Amino acid sequence: MDKKKMFILFFTLTLTLALALYTSAEQGDKEAGKKIYNKKCWWCHGEKGEGNGPAAGFLNPPPRDFTMGVYKYKNSPPGQVARDEDIFRMISEGMPGTMLGTGMPAWKDVLSEKDRWDLVEYIKSFTDLFQTEKASGEISFGSEVSSSEDSIKKGKEAFKKAKCYECHGENGKGDAMKKLKDDWSFRVWPRNLTKPWTFRAGSEPKDIFTRVSVGIPGTPMPAFADPKSETKLTDEERWHVVNYVKSIADDSKRLKEGEIVVKAKYVEGNLPEDVNAPEWNTASSTAFQLVPQIIAKERFFKPTNDGVTVRALFNGKEIAFLLEWDDRTKSIPGDADAEKLSEGEVFEDAIAIQLPTAIPEAMQKPYFGHGDKEMGVNMWYWNTGNTSGSQVVKVLDATGVGSAKPRDAAKTDVKGKGEYKGGIWKVILKRSLTTSNIKDDLQFESGKFTPIAFANWDGSNGEKGSKHTMTTWYWLLLEPKAGSKVYTYPAAAVIILVIGQLWFARGMRKDYENK
Repeated sequence: MDKKKMFILFFTLTLTLALALYTSAEQGDKEAGKKIYNKKCWWCHGEKGEGNGPAAGFLNPPPRDFTMGVYKYKNSPPGQVARDEDIFRMISEGMPGTMLGTGMPAWKDVLSEKDRWDLVEYIKSFTDLFQTEKASGEISFGSEVSSSEDSIKKGKEAFKKAKCYECHGENGKGDAMKKLKDDWSFRVWPRNLTKPWTFRAGSEPKDIFTRVSVGIPGTPMPAFADPKSETKLTDEERWHVVNYVKSIADDSKRLKEGEIVVKAKYVEGNLPEDVNAPEWNTASSTAFQLVPQIIAKERFFKPTNDGVTVRALFNGKEIAFLLEWDDRTKSIPGDADAEKLSEGEVFEDAIAIQLPTAIPEAMQKPYFGHGDKEMGVNMWYWNTGNTSGSQVVKVLDATGVGSAKPRDAAKTDVKGKGEYKGGIWKVILKRSLTTSNIKDDLQFESGKFTPIAFANWDGSNGEKGSKHTMTTWYWLLLEPKAGSKVYTYPAAAVIILVIGQLWFARGMRKDYENK
């Protein structure tokens, strides 16, 4: 045999072997997958894949029930089962996003590629659906339309044509007045389209196009590529919708790693009392993640609100904070609309600022949970009130978990007011820089780093008392007047604090997912 024939034979055998190995890996080994599942997956998905594992009650949304054979995030055409590649991708990438994503982690850094394909094969065996049906392939993406002013305008029109606003709201905040359930009777919330980093199956243009085309099986999100749908959109219209959705992203609400300081800006004259006053736009906006309160009873695991942005202004006499957060429901006890959307009893939407009673020495902080006996805290608290009363503002003093006591209203000058519009709460909380109550009130000083934290309650989600979301300690800095660059503490200390805050947030995330 000459060299040419030997080379062709060798190449053919090599290619055949490679294809065989690839096919084998893609098909997976069900028995091997079962062993991995019993070690890694049953805690959430259950021994028989019914989504009822020991951790299921702590997760929102609940773990997938594999016995149904329904997968929300797939790339196969409408009406078809998920492809093996879709299941493999979800195992590999998990459900990314914020704390309000899901409990599904990315396994690509833990399990080998073969292990993940083995899992695919075993997971499919929980139903006989995959024995009789097979996806024809991936959906067609047609010709992608580049984003432009004209495309965004057409996308907004298609958004209305398809009645997307009925669930996602006029501005994409997910604040439409609808109570939605999935096919398993679980409550589902329309995605807040202004926060693409929370999209559970990716936020790239093709990811969004896929969701618009295929929908989310098992939920009220329809497939707009389905030829049987009354709201069917053409390929081009769906690409316009993609460009529209990308255009409404609000990057100011996105968490920025290492950003841990609320910078209060000095202004001349009176501080604004209107939440929409243009003066607020001159202040730096800092976004903080809200995480479930799980450090003390009654612990909370199923939040709906995921973040708060903070601005602060001060003058020679007062300091004011503008707290802003996305909330799909305006929760006021006694309000008919709120009761219609609530999962149970309606409580007040609320927000709170936690501060130490004095600026600590050497950048120390009180115990995170309402302070401690050595370093107490006070909390500026605001809520919506009920239909028969006005909004509530009060101050609580605490020296540890469970010790919070409301202060006599006559002994504090904290004032506040809030406004709800378009799925957004904006609340102003304001107080004098210094007070006569030196024992209990923080005396604000320009140029010093002061611990600050926040808590939030979504009243339509059953949040009340210790059932709420919160942030860890961050820092407040009243910036010196223009021209001054002198801060009390060196930048190196702030860098150390950044590392500490990231470590704390990572620990909170791990604790939350392991509950």
